Amino acid sequence: MNILVTGRDGQLGSELQELAKTSEHQFVFVGSKDGDITNKELIRKLVIENQTDAIINCAAYTAVDKAESDKEMAFLVNGDAVQNLTDICTESNCRLIHISTDYVFPGNGTSPYQPYDPVAPLGVYGESKLAGEKAILNSSVQGIIIRTSWVYSTFGHNFVKTMIRLGKEKDSLLVVNDQRGCPTYAKDLANTCLALLDKEWNPNQRVYHFSNSGEITWYDFAKKIMELTGSNCEISPVPSSEFPTPAKRPSYSVMDTSDLKKDFGIESRNWKFALQECISQL
Repeated sequence: MNILVTGRDGQLGSELQELAKTSEHQFVFVGSKDGDITNKELIRKLVIENQTDAIINCAAYTAVDKAESDKEMAFLVNGDAVQNLTDICTESNCRLIHISTDYVFPGNGTSPYQPYDPVAPLGVYGESKLAGEKAILNSSVQGIIIRTSWVYSTFGHNFVKTMIRLGKEKDSLLVVNDQRGCPTYAKDLANTCLALLDKEWNPNQRVYHFSNSGEITWYDFAKKIMELTGSNCEISPVPSSEFPTPAKRPSYSVMDTSDLKKDFGIESRNWKFALQECISQL
């Protein structure tokens, strides 16, 4: 299978590059310069030249707070560009896996969100990602949307690497304890994307959730990172109001991932085991 991966330099794109080294599939990885997804003709040319069977779209505008004042660019990358990919995949009979986010939900739930629960984003970032989802759902493309949350990796900038650094530099840290969700190791998400391409897809369901299993707060996450790295940095819980941001964060963003197991036999491992592996790699 010939697979085109956009967003080459992000956490997921980087993890896919590692997996590609031992995969039987053929990959082409592109970034914002040589594979700008807002440039429809460029992507169409890449798909045709490489006889592409599937696109994994890892490209996104992910600056949650900046999006509040940069709405046009957020919607261009997360909405209009996904429409481009959808159109091209439809005309080329090419599969599409698109990565979305827990931020499409209102964040006021008390039990894990199901894939087709009502959506109501709290800010521009979530709204723009929802626009991309709608582009796929309103088309006839062979497409799967994977919503994920709290992504971290050995690559790029993320919460885990920041906590490891601060754990060495600081004696104490304040971390919010009123936002609940579940971390996602990008390597596990990458494995899931590739596993899906080897499966028969259910045309009646196009939205799935993937994260590692479990339910924690950022405070819990930080505490575990310090424990696994042997840091003596003291972590204290605080409410989100202590750290005001331009974009409101969801208070609850745990997602139900059981449909992946039911439809494809794909299970997510516990967040503690995934974190331990990532930290051992770092």
